Amino acid sequence: MAIHPSAIIEDGAKVHASVEIGPWTLVEAGAVIDAECRLESCVRIYGGTQLGPRNRVCHGATLGSEPQDLSFTPERGLPLTIGSDNCFRESVNISRGVKSEEGTRIGSRNYFMAYSHAGHDCKVGDDNILANTATLAGHVELAHHCFVSGQVAVHQFARIGAYTMIGGLTGVSKDIPPFMIANGQRAVLVGLNLVGLKRNGFTAAQRARIKAVYRLIFRSGHRLADGLHEAKQRYPSPETDQIVAFIETSKRGVTGFG
Repeated sequence: MAIHPSAIIEDGAKVHASVEIGPWTLVEAGAVIDAECRLESCVRIYGGTQLGPRNRVCHGATLGSEPQDLSFTPERGLPLTIGSDNCFRESVNISRGVKSEEGTRIGSRNYFMAYSHAGHDCKVGDDNILANTATLAGHVELAHHCFVSGQVAVHQFARIGAYTMIGGLTGVSKDIPPFMIANGQRAVLVGLNLVGLKRNGFTAAQRARIKAVYRLIFRSGHRLADGLHEAKQRYPSPETDQIVAFIETSKRGVTGFG
């Protein structure tokens, strides 16, 4: 076993004698690392992670971290189970399970490019490629031989069938059937972020005023400049000033409603 002197292997971790571990890497108690794995620098393998043989984990990757789920508590944690011959490039993050009996499962021969992410309770098959910053939300099922392009975001509980390709910058909100190419979804405004405004203390009156301002600017049929001027006259407030200033200083254009 080749372990850098700065690496930390906690008592209770099971690490095969053939594993290579680089500097400043941490393997927590309860983790299981099988034969011929290579953990490079600054990797963290959390407890409850089972890593099959011949996996490569590159700088800064974290496997088995806490789910990004506000209801998570440590006693509810479920395992992350990974097959063989996968590559997890720089700063990849895979969450452990929290809600499904099997936890999070990753198959074999997958290639996760830098900063890609698989959320809690995902089921990822074999021979998939996730390009840079591709994101699978919780409970996503990705079959096998799929190519998920850069900056794709897959909604929780969506399923992606085998042999599919998803184009870059695509938002996937529904199931993608096998053998197909999926592409599209560019941003349009669909309504106020009411939940976010409520959580941040905006009153009902403020929310109603913001909604009225946007309706006036985008839905009244006015020219943009006229709508901005009228909004300031009819709905004077700090929120109105912020909206108008943002639009007036835009250099690339402002997203409208679909």
